[in-house]
Amino acid sequence: MARDATLTRSRLLRAGEQRFARDGVTGARMSDVVRDAGQANDAAVGYHFGSRRGLLEAIVAKHVQAMDGQREVPSRGAGTRALVDAIVRPTANLLATEDGRDFLRIMEQLADWSGMSSGHPAPPLRATVIGSQLEALTRRLGDRIGMPLARERVALMVVFLTGALAARARAVESGERQRMAHARFVDHLADVLTGALTATSRQGP
Repeated sequence: MARDATLTRSRLLRAGEQRFARDGVTGARMSDVVRDAGQANDAAVGYHFGSRRGLLEAIVAKHVQAMDGQREVPSRGAGTRALVDAIVRPTANLLATEDGRDFLRIMEQLADWSGMSSGHPAPPLRATVIGSQLEALTRRLGDRIGMPLARERVALMVVFLTGALAARARAVESGERQRMAHARFVDHLADVLTGALTATSRQGP
């Protein structure tokens, strides 16, 4: 790809992150994305990404790939808390950058985006470390509570995780003073999620 085309694509990605985070995945106008990226051609998003969905998928792929460089799947002997921590920590690291915070706000909007509840991970998670982490966590829980309930719990964990991080991202952007330092917040979040995942199930109605 020519240097100018690469630069244009990068600018469109960044403009898309900002607009999707602030105006909504469905509410953002592609004409605003094009303008924010400094482009004059209204067809720029279509040319580089095919569609709004293509732009969104490129944004997701960008951040999933970046996070995968920080991830590893704990050994089989690792406990549930270690698995949860391995998922939470690299995701929470997105709070350190503006585009990472925008991405967290985007992910909050995508209902059950992971596909974990169906047992069929969404395309952006396939053949990734985070996909392997989520599958390992599901199998670990499934051994104790059965796979259907395990899938449901992991899917809910993803929703809760992205929601909590998106709320913190908004607070950081607004300059709001945080009650917990980052490291303590991440540890607390991992503890809460582990507790929810391992809660005793009630039987019957």
